[in-house]
Amino acid sequence: MGNEGHRILLVEDDDGLANVYVQRLEAEGFVVKRVPNGEDALAAALEFKPELILLDVMMPKVSGFDVLDILRNTPETANIKVVMLTALSQDTDKEKAEKLGADDYLVKSQVVIADVVERIKHHLGI
Repeated sequence: MGNEGHRILLVEDDDGLANVYVQRLEAEGFVVKRVPNGEDALAAALEFKPELILLDVMMPKVSGFDVLDILRNTPETANIKVVMLTALSQDTDKEKAEKLGADDYLVKSQVVIADVVERIKHHLGI
């Protein structure tokens, strides 16, 4: 397996979707913490110290783009891998994510959960 103990922070406001991801990632051996919004994401990143953050873009109050920007400008979180997971399929959104330093950008309608797991493993080198 080799995934044991790899810590993933999931930032997703949709409870149903978040639960599916948490179950699948835990079944793969990852240690998963889920927060429902961008406001909680930074504190969770500092406290939980994940190796990778799966970050939704469309969230109330603080968007995923804002969270990514803050993560990249905070020394303790600057090097955490960030995979954006979003409903936004516009090239401009993808470019914005890349400019802000996202490691990957996955459009929810274009990927299945197995694809997301594969991308996570790729970025963690497992």
